[in-house]
Amino acid sequence: MAGSTSKNRRERLRDLVQGRGFASLGELAATLGVSESTIRRDLEQLENKGTVRRTHGGVFWTGGSDTLRVFETRRDTDWSAKAAIGEMAAALVEDHDTILLDGGSTTYELARHLVGRPLQVVTNSLPVAHLLSSSESIDLVIIGGCVRGRTAVAIGPMADSMLHSINVGKAFLSVAGITDRGYFNSNMMLVESEKAMLSSADRAIVVADSSKFGKVSLSRLCGLHEVHTVVTDSSLNSKWKEHLHLAGTEVVLAAPSGEGAPDRILPTASE
Repeated sequence: MAGSTSKNRRERLRDLVQGRGFASLGELAATLGVSESTIRRDLEQLENKGTVRRTHGGVFWTGGSDTLRVFETRRDTDWSAKAAIGEMAAALVEDHDTILLDGGSTTYELARHLVGRPLQVVTNSLPVAHLLSSSESIDLVIIGGCVRGRTAVAIGPMADSMLHSINVGKAFLSVAGITDRGYFNSNMMLVESEKAMLSSADRAIVVADSSKFGKVSLSRLCGLHEVHTVVTDSSLNSKWKEHLHLAGTEVVLAAPSGEGAPDRILPTASE
């Protein structure tokens, strides 16, 4: 019976945080009629599942929504690598940065770790915008345009025009393939919008798991040398580390959770 009661309480807790976007420990404890220490233990379990993120004095909802389940059916064997990459990429963001996030699944994992931080975020992704809209500390700018149903991102001439009118410090982009010719994606309109993202950014950062290396896709985004930093997982082989190093690209290798510190491979000063 106690186990069932705990499960029911955690389900109610999950629904409360999801509905409010942010809730303090005090109001959750009062609503559920339990102590704050009990709430903390329940939140720890929810945080381990990736649905909430605890912060000082409260908790933010970071899980999917009932209306924007874009990535729920697309979780694959590389998802743990994407989660680790997203967490590592978030460490490259400093408070009060102005950044841009595209609509990839790895950039969504990155966005989970930005909730509650003081930032200005530009995005063409409806799921990312929905996730970050609950955070009062984030100044959110949404790019408009034609929305792709499968990924819920805005692309096309309207999006490109808006992107050309802004400037951000860092742009985080996802790609479908990486070869020695550069970075690729599968949709030509998407690539045109990503090219506009590159031109609007002082620093371009690609987030991609190691399975994307050696794969080509329909449309070329840019050359290897046009990206400043690549955040990928520790399975990246030495050949690709060397390719990126010769292109003058910083490589950040994200270790899976609990498996050690990340590895950073910096280009030489002459590059």
